[in-house]
Amino acid sequence: MNEKLVNEAISGSKEAFCTLYGQYKDKLYRYALYKLGDPDDAEDAVSECVLAAWKSIGSLRSAEAFSSWIFRILSNCCASRIRTLVAARDNLERVYNEGPGSAASISAPASLSVELAEALSQLKEEERDVVLLSIIGGLNSNEVADLTGLSPGGVRSKLSRSLAKMREFLS
Repeated sequence: MNEKLVNEAISGSKEAFCTLYGQYKDKLYRYALYKLGDPDDAEDAVSECVLAAWKSIGSLRSAEAFSSWIFRILSNCCASRIRTLVAARDNLERVYNEGPGSAASISAPASLSVELAEALSQLKEEERDVVLLSIIGGLNSNEVADLTGLSPGGVRSKLSRSLAKMREFLS
């Protein structure tokens, strides 16, 4: 990451912010896709994240914190989208249960590797977040620790154990 670029964005440079977005867009999208499981929802979450980041970039105190800062925004956008999707699913299930016929099941999207999605589903939410932020987001243990409230050593330990669980499930 280019700290000069982040500082320019903090100062209000649209071009610098767009360049930063270009550097992070793939990682942001992959994180959102694995977190949400749907390409359209992932795109929406990234769009919300980028808009929120642009609106609040002036409040970023340290250029070094940009990675964890933008992933925290994305994590919040994903959590909000999940709450909305769960509420919609609950309403849909209620309609199906109250009407004729049985409730429709909501399946995982075909765009995700079934095996990877199943392996990730075996993890607890905190473990899944550590894996996604580290592997998909490319954040280091200090940055993941800032986002999760764990210590950096705890992040490394949880990541190692989580990846071992996934390997065991996949083998």
